[in-house]
Amino acid sequence: MDASVARSRTITFFLAPNFSLIAFASAIEPLRLANRHLGYSYYNWRLISLDGQPTKASNGVEVTVDGDLDQEKRRVHGEDRPDMVFVCSGLKVERFDSKPLHSWLRQLSRGTATVGALCTGAWILARAGLLNGKRCAIHWEHLPGFSEAFPEVDVYADLFEVDRNIYTCAGGTASLDMMFQIINEDHGETVVNRVCEQCLTDRVRNPHDRQRLPLRARLGIHDTKVLYIIELMEANISEPLSLVELANYAGLSRRQIERIFRRAMGRSPARYYLELRLDRARHLLLQSNLPVVEVAVACGFVSASHFSKCYREFYARSPLMERRERDILEGEMA
Repeated sequence: MDASVARSRTITFFLAPNFSLIAFASAIEPLRLANRHLGYSYYNWRLISLDGQPTKASNGVEVTVDGDLDQEKRRVHGEDRPDMVFVCSGLKVERFDSKPLHSWLRQLSRGTATVGALCTGAWILARAGLLNGKRCAIHWEHLPGFSEAFPEVDVYADLFEVDRNIYTCAGGTASLDMMFQIINEDHGETVVNRVCEQCLTDRVRNPHDRQRLPLRARLGIHDTKVLYIIELMEANISEPLSLVELANYAGLSRRQIERIFRRAMGRSPARYYLELRLDRARHLLLQSNLPVVEVAVACGFVSASHFSKCYREFYARSPLMERRERDILEGEMA
């Protein structure tokens, strides 16, 4: 047998409840296509869940797995031990907590295995203590809650991050880009290009490419001054800049900012800034268990009462009602 055929990688995918199917499929398909191009199964994989039962994705599709966590633990020192392990999760990851899983991940990271996360899987790695002092990526929608829950982790809104033996990606099609990097490390650019062609992907994105559409496309506006001011607002949520400070940064007068903002956005800059902060607050209320007063502080409100008043006026319910409805809905879906 050719020596190259004898070599292979074994990859274990742990599927958490409500995992992102697009993130998982975008990770496993490039491996299949790489094997097809190579002409042999360099990449081998198995799927596991906590109890070995089929796992339901966030879209309701159930995926059959090959085994449970206990079975996988027994492989740690065997010939079929995994070279790489990826935790795939999605919605409600902050509610998922498994000490046996965390212990297994820590054991793997102390050995030769690469440990990774797809979509919100970084949340699980952080809970296991694997991301302290490391860079990681997570889906932009979960970034506010993650940052508050794990301040010791350097989290970025990148497509993916590689920090030593830890691989994390933002999910969605970013899984594809992270797998391209792994395939490139193993087999080079030619194989990656072949896989890209099969995926109908015209390029390999840079890991630090933005996750979201540029502001210009997302908001449908073209005024560069307004876009710059919004970028400043989004970067200063916990300690909001005053209108005078925004004006100074933009090189405009306060009156000019008011005028161009109303023309482009249909509301005052103060109102838009408030909406940004309330949107961040809603993400924190839904994704974390931070006390309401801490959510208020994290979003730049001077008091919990002022925050609650603004929140009720905008969303027609109080922050506590938002939390209560979240808990009721999750209880019904459990």
